[in-house]
Amino acid sequence: MTIQKNLFSIIVIALLLVACSRTKDATRYDDPGKPAYGDTIITGSIGEPSNLIPLLATDQPSHAVAGNIYNGLVKYDKDLNIVGDLAESWEISKDNLSIIFHLRKGVKWHDGRPFTAHDVMYTYKVTVDPKTPTAYAGDFLLVKEAKVIDDYTFKVTYAKPFAPALISWSVAMLPKHLLEGRDITTSPLLRSPLGTGPYIFKEWIAGDRVTLRANPNYFEGRPYIDQYVMRIIPDTGTMFLELKNYGIDMTGLAPLQAVRQTEYPAFRREFNKFKYLAFQYVYLGYNLKHPFFKDKLVRQAISYAIDKREIIDGILLGQGVEATGPFKPDMWAYNGNVKRYDYDREKAVSLLNEAGFTKGSDGVLSRDGKPFEFTILLSQGNDVRIRCAELIQRRLSEIGIQVKIRVIEWASFINQFIDKRNFEAVILGWSIPQDPDLFDIWHSSKQGPKELNFISFENKEVDDLLVKARHTLNQEERKRSIYRIQEILAEEQPYTFLFVPYANVAIHKRFKGIVPAAAGLEYDFIKWYVPENQRRYKTHATVSP
Repeated sequence: MTIQKNLFSIIVIALLLVACSRTKDATRYDDPGKPAYGDTIITGSIGEPSNLIPLLATDQPSHAVAGNIYNGLVKYDKDLNIVGDLAESWEISKDNLSIIFHLRKGVKWHDGRPFTAHDVMYTYKVTVDPKTPTAYAGDFLLVKEAKVIDDYTFKVTYAKPFAPALISWSVAMLPKHLLEGRDITTSPLLRSPLGTGPYIFKEWIAGDRVTLRANPNYFEGRPYIDQYVMRIIPDTGTMFLELKNYGIDMTGLAPLQAVRQTEYPAFRREFNKFKYLAFQYVYLGYNLKHPFFKDKLVRQAISYAIDKREIIDGILLGQGVEATGPFKPDMWAYNGNVKRYDYDREKAVSLLNEAGFTKGSDGVLSRDGKPFEFTILLSQGNDVRIRCAELIQRRLSEIGIQVKIRVIEWASFINQFIDKRNFEAVILGWSIPQDPDLFDIWHSSKQGPKELNFISFENKEVDDLLVKARHTLNQEERKRSIYRIQEILAEEQPYTFLFVPYANVAIHKRFKGIVPAAAGLEYDFIKWYVPENQRRYKTHATVSP
C-alpha cells in the first residue's frame, strides 16, 4: 500500500511539473522580446497553387505564395494609401494621361541580375500579348504608349484618364532576362519562380508544401522570419488539428472553430486571434448559358428561396454579414439601397410559376417536359461552403427544385470545370479589391479562356457603366456609375450574393510585430519576428544569391 501511495504521489508530482512547464512555456510568449532573425512560419492552404507566375494565376493559393516572391511598382500601405514598391516615386501629368515612374536603383532579381525599366516594359508587353492566357490584360490594353526613358525611368501614357491607372501597376513585375522570347506558359518559372521580393523560392513538393527562404538582400531589409512554408491540407478540420498540434502556425478559422473551439485558456495562452470583415464575398453563381438560368425570373426565385440569415446564423455562427453585391458594407463604393432578396418561399414559387414551371405529381418542377434539377460544384475542403450547399439543396427541394452537390479537388475544379465552363452552378468566393473596378469580372468582353467572367454575364448598360467608371476620376461621379451597376446586378441576380465573412485568423503567439490595420494583417509581413528565446525552428537564410 505504501509503495502504491508513493508511486501515485510521484505520478501526480510529475504531471504537475509537466503542466507547470507547459504553462511557463506558454506564458513566455507574452514577452514581446526584441526583433531577431530566425524561425519558420508554417501556414496552411486547402488548395494547392496552380502556378507561381502571378500573370497566369487566378487562384488565391498561387497569389498567397507569389505575393512574397514578386513586387509591383506600387502597393497599398496599412491605411490603403498607394505607396511606392519597386518605384520610389512617380509623377502624374496635369491631364491625368501620363505617369512617369522613377524606379529604385540597386534592386536585384533573386539570381543577382539588376531590376530595370526593361523588365517593366517586358511585363507590359507580355501582359497585352494576345497569346498570353491572362485575366489581367484589360487594364494594360488601355495604355496608348509605354516607353523606357532610361534604365530606371518608365513612362506610360493613356488615351484617356483611367481611374485605377496608378494601382494597376501593383501587378508583379517579371524578369525579362528569363522570359523574353520564350513561351511564358511553359516557363520553368511556373513552378520555380524568381522575383525581386522578400522571399526566394526554395522548393515545391506537389500535394504537400511550398517553401520559401528569406531574401538577405531585399531592398526594404531582410525579413526577420527565415522561412515561409505553405502546407497543402485540403480539409479545414485537419487544418485546425494541425494548428493545435503545432503542425502549422497560422490559419483562418472556420466559424465553429473561432466561436466555440478556441475559447479555452490553453488555446489563448498559445495563440492570438484576429477578427475583421474580410475583403471577400461568397456567392452561388449560375452558368448563364444553361437553358433555365438564362431566365432572370428563375435566378430571382432561387435567391428568394435561399435564407441568407439562416446561413449566417446557423453555419457562420454570426461570423459574417449578408452580401447584396460585389462590395462589403464598409467600402465607399458599397450601395446599401439595392433590391434585396429576403427569404420568401411564396415569392419564389410565384416567380417560378411566372417563368412557366409547373409541379408534377412527384413534387418536382418542370418546364417543357424537363425537370428542374441541377448540380452545384464546390472545391474540396471548405466545410462552410459545403454546408451552405446542403442548406441551399434543402431549401430548393421544398419548392420542387432538385439539387445535387459535387465536391472536386481544387486544381481540377479550376482547370477542368471553371476554366472550361463545364458547370451548371458553383459556390465560390471573390476577393474584393480596394479599388472598386469591376471590369474583369463583369464586362462581357472578359469571357475568354482563363478570364473571370466565366458565368457569361452580358449586359450592355453594365458594360457602358464599367467603362465610364474606370475613366472617371471624380469619386462622386464614379460612385454614381458603380451604384447603378450594383442596382442592375441586384435585379439580374447572375449570382445569388450570399455573405461577406469575418476573417478569423489564429497565429501562434511567438510571432510579434503584427499590427492589424485597414489593409488586414500581412501588409508588413517582413516586420514580423520571433524573439530569439521563443524560436521553434532553427533555420539559415544568410547565403546571398
